[in-house]
Amino acid sequence: MKVVIQRVKEASVSVADEVIGQIDAGYLLLVGISAEDSMDDVTYCARKVSGMRLFEDEAGLMNLSIHQINGQVLSISQFTLLAKTKKGNRPSFTAAAAPDQANELYEAFNQLLREEQLKVATGKFGADMQVSLINDGPVTIILDSKNK
Repeated sequence: MKVVIQRVKEASVSVADEVIGQIDAGYLLLVGISAEDSMDDVTYCARKVSGMRLFEDEAGLMNLSIHQINGQVLSISQFTLLAKTKKGNRPSFTAAAAPDQANELYEAFNQLLREEQLKVATGKFGADMQVSLINDGPVTIILDSKNK
């Protein structure tokens, strides 16, 4: 499982020109589920996202978690994070989970974040989405459950 964490001042997602999810300060998460992922990967990533300290304290150091700033999460499913690009110029997505498996684990990930007392907005799984954000910093972290 791969999660790109972007610290944002605000973010939103639209489908067919309708905003379906938006947040103020917090994290925009791009979430990729591989065919090899399980609930262990989901649990690991949810705990890491919830506990990550990416917000600045009064000294300007990244010491505060999303909980400490009352931040929010916008979670977007993104199978393209699993692209293989070694051969040729056309990416292969064979490592990505099948849609049913991916959606089940994606929903479980979002539920675990909610159980961590985070407000979670989402995109629409499998839809053509337009994502807007104001990246804060910029701060972008790549989390991979296979590199614990």
